[in-house]
Amino acid sequence: MVPTPPREFARPIEFTWPAAIATGFAFSFGAVSAQMNEPIKPIPIENHLPAAKVELGKILFNDKRFSKDNSISCASCHNLEKGGADKLPLSIGIGGAKGAVNSPTVLNSGFNFRQFWDGRANSLEEQMVGPIHDPKEMGSNWQKILSKLAGDTELDKRFKAAYGSGATIANIQDALANFQRDLTTPNSRFDRYLMGDKKSLSADEIKGYQLFKNYGCVACHQGVNVGGNMFQTFGVMGDYFKNRGNVTNADMGRYNITKKDSDKHVFKVPSLRNVALTAPYFHDGSAKNLREAIEVMFQYQLGRSASDEDKQLIEKFLITLTGEFKGRKLEDTLKSEK
Repeated sequence: MVPTPPREFARPIEFTWPAAIATGFAFSFGAVSAQMNEPIKPIPIENHLPAAKVELGKILFNDKRFSKDNSISCASCHNLEKGGADKLPLSIGIGGAKGAVNSPTVLNSGFNFRQFWDGRANSLEEQMVGPIHDPKEMGSNWQKILSKLAGDTELDKRFKAAYGSGATIANIQDALANFQRDLTTPNSRFDRYLMGDKKSLSADEIKGYQLFKNYGCVACHQGVNVGGNMFQTFGVMGDYFKNRGNVTNADMGRYNITKKDSDKHVFKVPSLRNVALTAPYFHDGSAKNLREAIEVMFQYQLGRSASDEDKQLIEKFLITLTGEFKGRKLEDTLKSEK
């Protein structure tokens, strides 16, 4: 039996058909009918985002002028060649400053119902304000950024082509948000399985998915992003932070935003899309590999024991969530790094 998330706020927020259309994505009717009864939904193959804004956003995403000392860009911590993250336990900002949390993947971030581990941003447009102003990340502000961009005639042409006006805070936010919403990774082997291609998974991988459901992992990891649509306490069935030790302010999660005792150690449930590419895991980057992360989840979230064989099968299933980016198989990146 799948356990029910213990908190009211942990109720899943499903990515529904009307919402998919509203954000520029669309499913085929065949795909919808094929996966209707499954808790996980395939990523839409198509999107209809404005190409000029997406391309401009890509340029800005890689622009180091957004940082105070022109040393890092958004892509520095969210490397698309590394699964949209940076493979560091804690990211490094300007001047070598170490951040407080692990950088989550930017891939498929447009499907998340909130942004940041503590969910403090309601949208991608709102999210980008944080890193720009954080003294340990980019350490800058909008006035400095606009001043740096003002003399870039080529960039000014792109802004005017996409928006009819030059670089403004709103235009920058919109372009970057459009680019990030374009960072989807459809057509994973598991998505193909959901859409009717039963040969896309091995027997072991199918068993792994069934175990993922039977043990209750799917109570928090479901929907289009296999997560990213609810908040949950880290340590439902055990005191993870007491056992780990060295509790930091970042470990308090949503409590830092709401100041409610019930929100201590509460975080946005991360997406498991492309999870095989994004080690280390958790907000503190403490789990070095997938197997270690699975062990932690069984102990502290499920409060259950499982055989090594079952954990291995679940890991095999999770690897099938690696999708494609712009027609390129992201799993090839995984293989090249082994």
